[in-house]
Amino acid sequence: MRFFLLALIFVTACASADANLPRVRLADLETDAPARDAAPVNADALRIAIAPVYSPRTSLTLYQDLANYLGQKLNRPAQIVQGKTYDEINAMVREGTVALALVCTNAYLEGQEQFGMEALVVPQVKGETVYYAYLIVPLDSAAKSLADLRGKTFAFSDPLSNTGRLVAVDQLLRMQTTPDAFFARTIFTYSHDNSIKAVAENLVDGATVDNQVFDFLVASGSPLPARTRIIARFGPFGSSPLVINPNLDAKLKTQLREALLLMNGDDAGRAILARIGIDRFVIPDDRAYDSVRAMRVRAGQSKK
Repeated sequence: MRFFLLALIFVTACASADANLPRVRLADLETDAPARDAAPVNADALRIAIAPVYSPRTSLTLYQDLANYLGQKLNRPAQIVQGKTYDEINAMVREGTVALALVCTNAYLEGQEQFGMEALVVPQVKGETVYYAYLIVPLDSAAKSLADLRGKTFAFSDPLSNTGRLVAVDQLLRMQTTPDAFFARTIFTYSHDNSIKAVAENLVDGATVDNQVFDFLVASGSPLPARTRIIARFGPFGSSPLVINPNLDAKLKTQLREALLLMNGDDAGRAILARIGIDRFVIPDDRAYDSVRAMRVRAGQSKK
């Protein structure tokens, strides 16, 4: 699959998730995210929000067929809605303007604490319902561990990302330091493929990224992963779920869950899952998220 990645314009940004801090800005978006609207989920269209794990065009390429499939199963037109941050996706679920959303593990736990966000199903990939964080550096880097990146530049994908930020913060806490104290500069790229691109092009000295995104790029023939080197792997963590608002109409909830769980049972569904890199969807096990919950507590992100 051909991947069109964004040109990155980097500005100084610190690792804090504080909304008032400066962020990396992405220039020349290859596609505009579909506009948000306030229509309720019982309107005609089936609105599905996709968190920016991948950059916008890649997300549309990967998930439009999935949305269309669900729309056909539920006899409703399907619409993908995108946000630039995980927090925006959580807000859509909280406000009830989307029926279903794909979110990051940490963003899910944030939403679970804030308004009872519910995990409907999780993807199974290569027989597992877990994923990992890769710590990557440029191919020519001499770094062998996170400790070797002291005083360097580092890319985070999103303030609420698990593999793209929380994991690195937690590793630094174990070293009795913080991103602000450890790195010379940190930036947000707002997708894992952008973080991989930043490392591959030596724009930053390192990043932590979702292993499934990295491995998918490898399998898809992207040249970017080969220009990086994996120096550590952290995890496993419970897979990022497809979520709903806890007050979603019970009939719609059942229809969505059944369509997703049975998707691998027909040819069209299996073909779409294969293109996304998923075996099938399964019922989530809430205990799988305990390790991320523990990191949230150590990082001061959890109110519990």
